[in-house]
Amino acid sequence: MSPFKLLSGKSCHLPVELEHKAYWTTKFLNFDAKATGDERVLQLNELDEFRLDAYENAKLYKEKTKRWHDQNIVHREFVVGQLVLLYNSRLKLMPGKLHSRWSGPYTITQVFPYRTVEITSEATGAFKVNGHRLKVYHGGTMPGEPITVDLQDPN
Repeated sequence: MSPFKLLSGKSCHLPVELEHKAYWTTKFLNFDAKATGDERVLQLNELDEFRLDAYENAKLYKEKTKRWHDQNIVHREFVVGQLVLLYNSRLKLMPGKLHSRWSGPYTITQVFPYRTVEITSEATGAFKVNGHRLKVYHGGTMPGEPITVDLQDPN
């Protein structure tokens, strides 16, 4: 029942329907409760099927995205005593053209499960970092260190 019928005890008819009584009469006479109920149940079942299809498509999309993401992850194995460079994620916000985003080298002191690594340096001491932020340091000059070039003529 409509709230109007609950309060007043009679049906509410819109002014358009009063003006066109023929429209209201045909609407009332063509109303079949059983057919309308069956149609509503059918619509609810279709809606349920659409929802299940949407869940299935979302699940497939998430699986594909996870597979693609996992493909692009570089798996690195770290050993105690190895020299590594640490990625500085804070430079991502305000990078300078010539600033390196890698700092170090650091020495690995302990490797924990789930890619957690404890690294040390003389300046900062020991701390734990995510292994994804590390890469192996192969020696040579560090970014930011001055490179000395001998420009003397050998003759």
